[in-house]
Amino acid sequence: MPSLETNPVNHLFLKPKDVTTKYGLAIEHIGFTPNDYVSEAIQVGDRPFSSAIMLKSFTMATDRSRKTKLSQALSLGLIGPGAFGKEMQVGIHEATGNDIPRGWDNQIKNDVVLNYRIDYEKQLYNYNDVFTFQAQSSLQLGTLFTNASVGFHSTVGIINSTFSSSPNTKGFQLYAYAHPMVSVVGYDATLQGGLITTDSPYSIASGDVERFTAQFNYGLVLKTKSLYFEYTRSAITREFETGSSAKWGGIRIGFTF
Repeated sequence: MPSLETNPVNHLFLKPKDVTTKYGLAIEHIGFTPNDYVSEAIQVGDRPFSSAIMLKSFTMATDRSRKTKLSQALSLGLIGPGAFGKEMQVGIHEATGNDIPRGWDNQIKNDVVLNYRIDYEKQLYNYNDVFTFQAQSSLQLGTLFTNASVGFHSTVGIINSTFSSSPNTKGFQLYAYAHPMVSVVGYDATLQGGLITTDSPYSIASGDVERFTAQFNYGLVLKTKSLYFEYTRSAITREFETGSSAKWGGIRIGFTF
């Protein structure tokens, strides 16, 4: 939404010159459970129940001549019962006839989320806007996640490349993507609990957190002039000493005004 250029949060972001900048707002909700989400008992040695909800203000600055993109976001929200992770998962499972989660009373307690994220992307190859290949890096700092990542991002399909010097006006895009990356982890409140409230029923000790992880994201994106729809899947290596590799998925929906 172009009018969001006046959002006062944007004054906190880096402002590169000679770029095309887009501005937006998003509501983000995330949730995690141990493998045995039906049991009411604490699953010692597995991931704790946790959820967070955030209002995210973001900018995306694209330099088409250098084929780079700098994205920045500031998220403010809440981790804990106030993020209604229990209500959302129980409601979905009731509607779909799946087993009801009963361990949410042991979730990470309420705490504030204040997080900054910056992503840098550089296009390395583009074949006729059918196949693209980019290098990516990201840094997160805050009370929810503190980490750094590097990786690659490739797309194939009907694409309107962000980095084309004279972008076309395709009203329809449909493409698949793959995004492998490796990360170094400083802090993860969904495992370790918040920085202010430290008496959650169960959390992972700092010394048990794996400081290096590998992750593979892939999915399918549908875009029109006013709609964004994404189906995404992810797999990650062990995140803590007693844990195991994990897989999950989700959807993202966006609207352009």
